[in-house]
Formats: sequence, C-alpha cells, structure tokens
Amino acid sequence: MIITQTIEIPADRRITVPREVPIGPVILTFSPTMSIKKNRVTEAEEIEYINRNADRLNAEALDVLSY
Repeated sequence: MIITQTIEIPADRRITVPREVPIGPVILTFSPTMSIKKNRVTEAEEIEYINRNADRLNAEALDVLSY
C-alpha cells in the first residue's frame, strides 16, 4: 500500500497518519515542497539541497519518529 499526501508540518513537528495505514513497521519519506514551488528543480539541485541540509533533515526525522 502506498499513500501519498501533501501535509503542512506543524510547529511541534507532530503528524498523524490516516487510519488506513496498517500498524507495524513502515517507511516514511519526507520531501520538501521546494520542487513543487519552483517551475523546475533539477536532480542535481535537489541532491545538493539534501546534502546541504542532511544533518538537519536527519535530526528532524529522528525527532518526529521518536514521538
């Protein structure tokens, strides 16, 4: 099952998932909407953005998953 949904992340970084998502291990993928706001973001620009922000993105993901 794959569910794709664009959501607004609140200040407390807590998100909820739809009840249709089964309980148990899941893989979450977070992608900033930067690529939606611009007309075109090249793959190289996206990789550079991720690399530049990898530490912050990993820390935020771990913080969210710890809830």
